[in-house]
Amino acid sequence: MADTDKLVSAMQKVDGVEYRALVPNLKGVERAFQSGIKKVKLTVSASEAHCINNFNKKPLEMMEGFNQCVEFVKKNGMEVSGAISTSFGCPFQGRVPVEQIEKVVDRFLKLGITELSLSDTTGMANPRQVYELGRYMVKHYPQIRWVMHFHNTRDMALANIVMAMQAGITVFDGAFAGLGGCPFAPGASGNVATEDIIHMLHEMGVCTGVNLLKAMDTARLAQKLVGHVTDSSVLKAGRCADLTKEKVKKQNWK
Repeated sequence: MADTDKLVSAMQKVDGVEYRALVPNLKGVERAFQSGIKKVKLTVSASEAHCINNFNKKPLEMMEGFNQCVEFVKKNGMEVSGAISTSFGCPFQGRVPVEQIEKVVDRFLKLGITELSLSDTTGMANPRQVYELGRYMVKHYPQIRWVMHFHNTRDMALANIVMAMQAGITVFDGAFAGLGGCPFAPGASGNVATEDIIHMLHEMGVCTGVNLLKAMDTARLAQKLVGHVTDSSVLKAGRCADLTKEKVKKQNWK
């Protein structure tokens, strides 16, 4: 992520789009601000082992530096949210207890941050676990706007999203074409593909306000830029609606 600020500075900004950077400390916030970003997401791992391997600090130790970050944000008219990595599992620690996650949540609240992501950094989450943790957090922290962030490492991301919705959460992260990944997660795949999420929800009759065809075009562009086929089911197989159209075409031809 060393060149992120250079990339952002070179980007042509579009009105109506929220540009946000994931940052771990004050230096990251300052770099984001200097490159024109108006919103930052402070990230910390719920797992002590993952946090030490990633940032060389324990979670609450790392969050001590977030006070300066919040002060900088307020002073410079920015917005701030938070992300809790390894909320569902850690490659070093295994399952992360709810109590450990709550310590991080409580610290974020003391900072005045009320938009938080629960991140499945290592793709270890399962639907039952997602539902139980989601229900718990929604019930005990109703003042927080919850976001869930899933990786599709073990093909459970879409099922996890459905169960998170059942738990009362309606905001999810995705990545076009399923790009992304965590360097500290063995065998990690990318984030769940944005177009796969949209397709599933539309098939379920859930309105997202997103044009699926345009999302698929954007995902194809992402694949072209990285130069290889990525983890996107809809790009590989097409929409369900495409099968129906193809069947009608064949019947008319006959």
